[in-house]
Amino acid sequence: MTQTPHTIVKTLVLLSLFLFLSGCADKINYGTVPKGGSQEITENTSLVEPDEELQNTDSEMCSDPELSALNQTGIWGEPYSPMSFDPTENVSFDFPVVLNKQVEMYLHFFQNGFRKQFSQWLQRSAAYMPIMEASLAEAGLPRELVYLAMIESGYNPLACSRSKAVGLWQFMEGTGLQYNLAIDKYIDERRDPEKSTQAAVAFLADLYKEFGDWHLAVAAYNGGPGKIRNGLTKYNVNNFWELAGKDYLALETKRYVPKLIAALIIAKQPERFGFSELDYDNPPRYDVIAVGPGMGLEAVALITNSSTEKIKQLNHELRQNKTPPNVTSYEVKVPLSTAALAIKNMPRLHSIVTTAYKTHKTRKGDTLTSICSRYDVNKTTLLKANNLTSGNLSSGQRLRIPYNTIAYQLLPENIAKKKAANLDNMVIHQVKPGDTVSRISKLYNVPSELIISWNNLKNVKSMQIGQQLALYIDQRNTIVSVEKTPRVESEKIAGLEKAPKLVLKAEKRKAHVTEVRADDSYASYNVQGGDTLYTISQKFSASTSEIKKWNNLKSDLIHPGNILKLKKV
Repeated sequence: MTQTPHTIVKTLVLLSLFLFLSGCADKINYGTVPKGGSQEITENTSLVEPDEELQNTDSEMCSDPELSALNQTGIWGEPYSPMSFDPTENVSFDFPVVLNKQVEMYLHFFQNGFRKQFSQWLQRSAAYMPIMEASLAEAGLPRELVYLAMIESGYNPLACSRSKAVGLWQFMEGTGLQYNLAIDKYIDERRDPEKSTQAAVAFLADLYKEFGDWHLAVAAYNGGPGKIRNGLTKYNVNNFWELAGKDYLALETKRYVPKLIAALIIAKQPERFGFSELDYDNPPRYDVIAVGPGMGLEAVALITNSSTEKIKQLNHELRQNKTPPNVTSYEVKVPLSTAALAIKNMPRLHSIVTTAYKTHKTRKGDTLTSICSRYDVNKTTLLKANNLTSGNLSSGQRLRIPYNTIAYQLLPENIAKKKAANLDNMVIHQVKPGDTVSRISKLYNVPSELIISWNNLKNVKSMQIGQQLALYIDQRNTIVSVEKTPRVESEKIAGLEKAPKLVLKAEKRKAHVTEVRADDSYASYNVQGGDTLYTISQKFSASTSEIKKWNNLKSDLIHPGNILKLKKV
């Protein structure tokens, strides 16, 4: 059939588009998948969505220079002229090292175009090498498999690929569950260096047991054992390099083996390849303490006199920055030599419900109603929080969204002993048939983990019918009782922070005021647990700046037991 010039051009365009899309598909890092499957896990199989704090892994980048260099290496696995020097000379390897065009290409690539990233990988490696090498040695596997984590994640425990593989070893969810890693909305042990390493070692041992060849085993780790198994049968080959020479494996899996070999050659002798004066990370050193369910990492930082960021770094597996509420206790990692201090400070730890704010940038189509629905906040509260008099919004406007959160403080020891006697802020709830911690938390607008903590519950399921629960509520101008009141009452409560979903009966609270005889124009106020300058200002119809001025305060920080001078109205 004779083709017109127009048909030929159209065909070439379509062919070019096909080749471009094929190249893009090859750039995807499929991570690990369950045994017996290939890359068939979809988003629909995921139990949980990756967290916002997870980071894209630079190890899956497939740059144009890298692709171009790989294409120029020609047929995979063919012999070639020797290199100018033998990079394996005087170095012993447990992992089978081969030298060919693809390995040589990556040796060059890591020293030049990818030098900065590879330096970062080397520096991070020191933090995780000890635990990884120990686990591999215990299982009798090659120590050089520690560098598989380098290729997978760049030694970043928060790494997340585009296919949702997570952690140092880039486990897909299905494989992680198969190898006993806990993954739910509270915890993701793919992000725990020790537990994920144990799982990776077990997975690699199983792969080697099946294939009997480390090149095939690590290719199966990346591309899926089913893919490798089927390829060996289809093409009647028995090694990775022959299989890689067929038009079968995705480029991501093909490049995985030579990339690993080149990485471990350099990593075992970095100075020889020009990687000197590296600032290696230190392995984390920590103690472990058992804490109750639902404890925030801010509280752990407070009782150990360390930063919240440090505690987060030691406990990456905690997805919501708190211990799971559905367990009796949880072992958290704390900085070395702080366990004793934490245990000593635990009785002094006091938690209250307070208000924090997040920011929403309005987009086209946003309305006050849709924003309130999205963040579960009522319109009156949202308007007050942003000093708005109407619901008219403009695109790009930044709105403050108030939400309940938990604040922690260490009480002085003498006050800590009397914490349970803080009856002014205490509400008693008797557990009825059908009650759950979740239902009670919504009823009183108090987080579930605080109810558990206040009442020393083992977990969310340990309540008994008839049990009396003590709830310490920051009540602003109100006392909450267990009498039913229509929802509309919530719109009438003073103070924008107090916007319960279901509000009970509201009554005026008696202030703890003692007359000051020396000056009848002022009264004194004894600061209670849970008080802030803002809540006190609301009780006495004064601004926070006025209270600070009357009491010569340089900051908003106050403590239970402080006596404040307040001007009479």
